Amino acid sequence: MSNKHITDSERLVIEHCLKKRMSFSEIAIEVKKHRSTISREVLARRTPSSKGAYGRLTNRCVHKFSCNKIQLCMNKPDCTKNCKFCRLCNKICPDYVEQICEKLSQPPYVCNGCKYEPKCVLRKQYYLHNLAQQNYREVLKESRSGANITEDALCSLNNLVSPLIKKGQSIHHIMVNNPDMFILNEKTVYRYISDGLLSAKNGDMPRVCMLKPRKKKSIEHKVDKKCRIGRNYDDFNIFIKNNPEVAVTEMDSVIGRVGGKVLLTLMLRSCGFMFAFIRDSNNSQSVIDIFKNLWEIAGEDLFRKLFGVLLTDNGSEFSNPSALEHNHLGNRRTHVFYCNPYASYQKPRVERNHELLRQILPKGSSFDNLTQDDINVAFSHINSYSRPILNDKAPYDLFEYLYGKKLLTTLGIKRIPSNEIILRPNLLQK
Repeated sequence: MSNKHITDSERLVIEHCLKKRMSFSEIAIEVKKHRSTISREVLARRTPSSKGAYGRLTNRCVHKFSCNKIQLCMNKPDCTKNCKFCRLCNKICPDYVEQICEKLSQPPYVCNGCKYEPKCVLRKQYYLHNLAQQNYREVLKESRSGANITEDALCSLNNLVSPLIKKGQSIHHIMVNNPDMFILNEKTVYRYISDGLLSAKNGDMPRVCMLKPRKKKSIEHKVDKKCRIGRNYDDFNIFIKNNPEVAVTEMDSVIGRVGGKVLLTLMLRSCGFMFAFIRDSNNSQSVIDIFKNLWEIAGEDLFRKLFGVLLTDNGSEFSNPSALEHNHLGNRRTHVFYCNPYASYQKPRVERNHELLRQILPKGSSFDNLTQDDINVAFSHINSYSRPILNDKAPYDLFEYLYGKKLLTTLGIKRIPSNEIILRPNLLQK
């Protein structure tokens, strides 16, 4: 048997064999792989589908045969039809529990070739060779990109290398005289410095400054996808359904110059108010430090009222959710969930507020000369700006009404009179 990766043509064979309801052992013989390899391939790369069945109502509730509820939607007070026969039933019924096909927990784990598939209305899983190959290529590409170093290891490297470089020592000299401290090669350390992962910069190394710069993509930390298990967007929706009283805050990063300072933005859905904090680099520790400071400033009760749930994207700076969710004593202070990849529409409020920020700090402008006081000025104007979605109220006023003014004063956010609001770059010109 070959130990090489499964190819696109072999995935096509697997798809055809599944349609014929062949067992994993039979498929393994066809593609000359072990049956466990086929099993893992199908489980890892099957594609979910919400397709219903032609001519049948898509009701996926486990109670659909015994339920007699009527008038759940109240759109038609004279309606006497059972709600289980209505297309809105699954969306509005508080007792809805989705029925999952038991066959999907058993080999072959997919609906390919199932004789009941044309009439089944339950959620389905398919193995499709083109999507499976695409997923394989994405995983392969991701595994070969990024800085393969943890935050702790990078911090240790920075503490050793950066002070010595600033004394005028070369990387080669440092590595030769500290051989037990390095598991990286010399070129890798140069790359980390060039891409802004260490506090030392190319300007601290005169010989590097004489070299002609090359155009290349900046590097980031690899993200451990295990941190998102139990924290994806579907988990978020389930959590909010079970805890409707919890406040949701949308979290994001705003990039200035690549490798320079960045902003962390926090948008409160409850009142449209946005906090922003400037960071020297776009890593997870900088985000953790901000929440540690907010926990101390706001206090336990107000912090939980404001940041009960954090909904963010899949950036590497948010890849340590456990440190955000718990304080230094291990007590939970919030819950972190992630949007689906390339789905910025799942946190639309923070994206809309970024448009106001970009009127002051246009895309591509550097944040390196800005201080937290400058950011406070910008967001004092943004949060004083009236919004139609808030019935023409300003987020500042709603925040003050709901949570008081003390935290805003501590953080340096002020109410700007309506006619004095400036949303142009000259607001921060020095």
